[in-house]
Amino acid sequence: MTLTITRITASGEGMASHDGPFPRTLPGEEITQAPDGTPRIVTPSPDRVAPPCRHFKSCGGCAMQHANDAFVARWKTDVIQTGLAARGIEAEIRPILTSPPQSRRRATLHGKRTKSGAQVGFHTRASATLIEVPDCQLLHPDIIAAIPALQALTVLVASRKAQIDLVINLSANGLDLDMRGCVPMTPQIAAKVAALADAHKFARIAWDGDVVGLRAPPFQTFGPSEVTPPPGAFLQATSHGQETLTACVQEAIGNAAQIVDLFAGCGTFSMPAARTAEVWALEGEAELIRALNEGWRQSQGLKRIKAETRDLFRRPLLAGELRKTDAVIIDPPRAGAEAQTIELARSNVPRIAAVSCNPVTFARDAELLIAGGYRLDWVQPVDQFRWSSHVELAAQFTKAHMT
Repeated sequence: MTLTITRITASGEGMASHDGPFPRTLPGEEITQAPDGTPRIVTPSPDRVAPPCRHFKSCGGCAMQHANDAFVARWKTDVIQTGLAARGIEAEIRPILTSPPQSRRRATLHGKRTKSGAQVGFHTRASATLIEVPDCQLLHPDIIAAIPALQALTVLVASRKAQIDLVINLSANGLDLDMRGCVPMTPQIAAKVAALADAHKFARIAWDGDVVGLRAPPFQTFGPSEVTPPPGAFLQATSHGQETLTACVQEAIGNAAQIVDLFAGCGTFSMPAARTAEVWALEGEAELIRALNEGWRQSQGLKRIKAETRDLFRRPLLAGELRKTDAVIIDPPRAGAEAQTIELARSNVPRIAAVSCNPVTFARDAELLIAGGYRLDWVQPVDQFRWSSHVELAAQFTKAHMT
């Protein structure tokens, strides 16, 4: 039986009416199914292209390498537009900005011991089976070059039965690695790990967050500042993505003199903002705040940053605490920040710069702000998770009666 793909889901899989999902298909394509359910393309879409990575069919790291860039850009923009429309929201959506191939500087690889050594790579689609990806077109070349060293580390620290997680951030001084799910650490193993890290010029190696090897501080550059995050810290996935989102945030906050940065992390947006404004930075993880504070103290020419550890889900900043604030930056996790947004909607902060990695929760929170008297001026889609189903965005809100 021949089926016609009518739409693509938010996860990047095709649907034929009520049949599916069918991975690696595109709207308008006619397909049949192999006995195992795998789709076979009968009539390909004009948007179909040859995947640039030879691992695409087996690796679960990418979902959309079979579609051309223009299709992916339209699809991800439509995901944002659909989320807003479901809440009755219209706004200017700017052309998407996409990170280039081989630019992912942050990734979680997995390692497994084998009889002859170790495997390091990603999982296959919807399974725990490991596949090696030596020609990955997503990861930064410095991460790919480190795979042999990661395999050697896996031999040292993984049990014979369980996979380990290798959380990698590319820093200015080399790779910053946090190994998770390893065997119990001993002084002998720790010494071997430290020696291997030095030989392969890792900046830092940590064992479930505890540093066991440090060759050089693995700092990240945020505006004028150099910040050394804790092991395994969340960072924007690409340098291009960080620069793009930072520029959007700077545009949205304008010439504000007093800024509050909510879910500040270790200072991605606080540091650039502090060039011209005093910043109150709040974040739930104490280690991130310590890194932010240290980076600010070592920077030159910045205005004051007051950094505070605060669980904004349980203790959102209240509207009354925002009385003297000229602009707010908010970059919550995927769940959004409903409780905090309710307080923002009650405030009279003139400008809000919002960053989100989830168009659905962004639309929910945007609806709350609009009900509180804010206007959504523009939305900038940012695709730093190239070929995946994920899309980020930045947006500007202004208080309607204050503009």
